[in-house]
Amino acid sequence: MTYYYEVAPVKIIRSTSDVFTYSCESLLTVGQIVSISIGTQSLTGVIMNQVPKPAYATKGISDIYESLILPTQLVTTARWMSGYYATHLATVLQTILPRGVTTQRRSRQSIEVVPSRKRTHFVFTDEQTTAIDTISEMSPGTAILHGVTGSGKTAVYIKIAQQAVSSGRSVIVLVPEIALTSQLVADFANHFDDILVAHSKQTEAQRHSVWLSALHSTKPRIVIGPRSALFIPVPNPAYVMIDEAHEPAYKQEQSPRYSALRVASVLMGAVSGKVVQGSATPLISEYYLAQQAKRPVIEMNQRAQSDVSPPLIKCIDMTKKTNFITHRFFSDELLSTISASLASGDQVLVYHNRRGSASTTLCQQCGWFATCPRCFISYTLHADLHTLSCHVCANKAQVPTSCPDCHSTDIIHRGIGTKLIETELKKLFPKYHIARFDGDTSTSDTLEKRYAELYSGDIRIIVGTQVIAKGLDLPHLRTVCVVQADAGLALPDYMASERTFQLLAQVVGRVGRSSSPSSVVVQSYQPNSPIIQLGLTQRYDDFLRSALGERQRAHFPPFTHMLQLTCSYKTEQASIRNAQKLSALLKSTYGELIQILGPTPSFYERQRDMYRWQLVVRASRRQVLVDIASTLPQHWQFDLDPMSLL
Repeated sequence: MTYYYEVAPVKIIRSTSDVFTYSCESLLTVGQIVSISIGTQSLTGVIMNQVPKPAYATKGISDIYESLILPTQLVTTARWMSGYYATHLATVLQTILPRGVTTQRRSRQSIEVVPSRKRTHFVFTDEQTTAIDTISEMSPGTAILHGVTGSGKTAVYIKIAQQAVSSGRSVIVLVPEIALTSQLVADFANHFDDILVAHSKQTEAQRHSVWLSALHSTKPRIVIGPRSALFIPVPNPAYVMIDEAHEPAYKQEQSPRYSALRVASVLMGAVSGKVVQGSATPLISEYYLAQQAKRPVIEMNQRAQSDVSPPLIKCIDMTKKTNFITHRFFSDELLSTISASLASGDQVLVYHNRRGSASTTLCQQCGWFATCPRCFISYTLHADLHTLSCHVCANKAQVPTSCPDCHSTDIIHRGIGTKLIETELKKLFPKYHIARFDGDTSTSDTLEKRYAELYSGDIRIIVGTQVIAKGLDLPHLRTVCVVQADAGLALPDYMASERTFQLLAQVVGRVGRSSSPSSVVVQSYQPNSPIIQLGLTQRYDDFLRSALGERQRAHFPPFTHMLQLTCSYKTEQASIRNAQKLSALLKSTYGELIQILGPTPSFYERQRDMYRWQLVVRASRRQVLVDIASTLPQHWQFDLDPMSLL
């Protein structure tokens, strides 16, 4: 008997067709991975549906990979992602499937081994016990676990995972950054054997081994990893735990531009599972939507340790030069606090959200400053490499010894970056081990590779950008310093205040987790800003009320849906002309269903020799935006539900 199937190839063959019909003499199941021929190409495909015999002739399926069957929930999720994010199904399947999924690999390609550790037992607080009971008993769907830093959210994840595994179901635990994988794996290894770890720093063969291990597993598994771990085909999943769920890293920036929070909800919906979004600073949109949908919002307002000593917080006004007698950008208070902490044998964290050594290189005589010729933005000095680098396109240039305009040798470098901070701290505290973690850190010195040194306290001063501000729980850390707290407040983005609040609240939360005294020193040009003050005192409820009021007045999410459209052309005139043309077309087609902001230059107006202009389209019905994204002309890119407009 001959059967007919719609097969989705994992390569785009035709932009208007996701699936093609093939015949086979065998009865196959949805999700079966097969080989098909299209023209002269032999491609991998996934069975999406069984269909009646069509009126036209069909090709036969070339090969069947008997042991490779994508679970039904992943097939369902792939279809949903394609429609929800207006993305070709082949692109979605490339995201869900590991590269070389049909490749036969040598067995010596082993998966990452997690060493077993000494088993520990938690003594749960009343709030933790309530959280565990609420999550266990709630109906399938999403819950927000809103726990202050140090309230023991990880212990709740572990207990829920233990309950799931004992009932024969698997659990996926997501972290926002690969850097945080080591810490969470270490915590879970105290309670579970045979944990699967999946992340993009693994080789193709390693990721394939993890994927196959989960697919063929006959017992429940625990998977830990960043966003892409969501697609590991574990058997019978019960939970997706999303740690630090407020982080923008959960939104993929390449097509398909999906939100792991949304996809997790659909994935678990297909198996009657549950999603737990854990954070000390939940996204205000998620918090609001959970309240509107009457989903559980579980509050944990007390630290897990009963004898916790809150940190002493000091905010230094950077406009007052009398605060900076000893050093030009380290206040006297900051330096004395670091010195005292080091003398006590404690660890210090210094946070600044700008990498490099200096953000501007200029001539003091004529005002010339070094810019990238491709992007028209200031080069950043990297003094350790003695080079100028563009942080948009990675273009590099030599550090000038004289001005190309007036030939003066009076060249100076202004601005503060993490490399400069590291250099200055090494001069001031030469006896102590200092390590920097940011986007310029070499692959051998990343946070996940050096986590043991951080945890043990061998690294005495930690310098870095956002990667060190979130989720880290270091027992020897007693002092946190923020070099400039208001750096992100002036950005022209509706998320700027929320990101500033989150980063401050998170970085403050790295200390004050034990009975030992601790300190936070924050420098700011706007010390009295409500956002700065709310972040330092971690007053989420007050921030939530204020931010929701502003969003509602300005018609930003969660009170509307948004679509960011960006065009790129070789000339500025072409970008402006096409942006205006599309704006007029959308207004005439959709009328009052949409509101258009722009056309305006993108935040980075020029990138890689291309001029970029954008439109921001808002609508009360999201499907209208999906329809627009599905019919864009050439040269246009889109981002549905953007996490930032920069």
